[in-house]
Amino acid sequence: MATVHCLGCGLVGDYVARLLAEAGHEVHAYDLTKRDIAGVKVHVGDVFTQLKTLPEGLVINMLPGDFGHQATRELVHLGRKIVDLSFAEQTPDVLQEDALSKGATVVWDVGIAPGFSNLLVAQALRDQGRVDDVQIRVGGNPTKPDGNWSYMAPFSPYDVIAEYTRPARIISDGVTVVRPALDQRHRITVSGRGEMEAFLSDGLRSLLWTVPAQSMAEYTVRWPGHIQRYIDMKNEGTLDPETLVQSWALDPTKGEFTWMEVLLTANGEVIRWTVEDDGKGSDSSMARTTGLVTTAVALQWLETPESIPVGVHAPEELPPVFLERASELFREHGVQVHMTSPRTD
Repeated sequence: MATVHCLGCGLVGDYVARLLAEAGHEVHAYDLTKRDIAGVKVHVGDVFTQLKTLPEGLVINMLPGDFGHQATRELVHLGRKIVDLSFAEQTPDVLQEDALSKGATVVWDVGIAPGFSNLLVAQALRDQGRVDDVQIRVGGNPTKPDGNWSYMAPFSPYDVIAEYTRPARIISDGVTVVRPALDQRHRITVSGRGEMEAFLSDGLRSLLWTVPAQSMAEYTVRWPGHIQRYIDMKNEGTLDPETLVQSWALDPTKGEFTWMEVLLTANGEVIRWTVEDDGKGSDSSMARTTGLVTTAVALQWLETPESIPVGVHAPEELPPVFLERASELFREHGVQVHMTSPRTD
């Protein structure tokens, strides 16, 4: 049994803490709000006042945005082992020198995308020896459009808004270029769901410099009409973040699903992975698809601490066993993963 500290108890944080407790670990969770999580000791209060006094153990940072980056920076200076799911605009690779000097270890972006998508791309690179093109499309959405926003935020709404405002970095003709947020809008057909819309978002992150490719992009997927409504309100000056947070609140009475496609071309072959989940019980699909990857990384690291050296590591830099562990947890919990390629068709 190991000790694990979970920072942040939102939809994903609650789920991860519970899974780790079920796996037999001593789990402590830290949040501003009182929570009741089976098998978990919840500490209520300002997380940042508790960082320096955290007992020994693995730290899983699930705080939103810039708060998450600040926490990871402080934990690195304390020489801790950290799984970082914060998705801050400032990525943890900038902490590499500090991590090496302080003896800290960080694994970051361990969700579905970025995260599981990175693990899949890394596996393709190992198998094929090269990657030519990567297109990642991902989104968590209500099961049916509602004629309004047709959207519920499955994690921090402020992080969702950041997806809509950050310029998107992609690979084009072998070099990194920057495109406006929400660029390259196009319709796609999601099997069993119908027509949806995809647009550029800044989700490649570490893949921009760890995997050489001729072209690479990540797209967020929404029901048609959602992003046009956002653009129209922004242009009219009527877009209020606080109102969006309320309008996008997750309604547990409504069905929702998470879907991801990783479409990769290498050596003339096209490989396609899809990941799909409709949630289970009170656990949302995004909590499951994100949290299971986070949990897999934590469990594998706890069992094989030597597998990750001191320093800052993106998911695609992890050994193949981490993809195997995440895929195994997906199977155990009923998350659907399908792969098609010329070798499997």
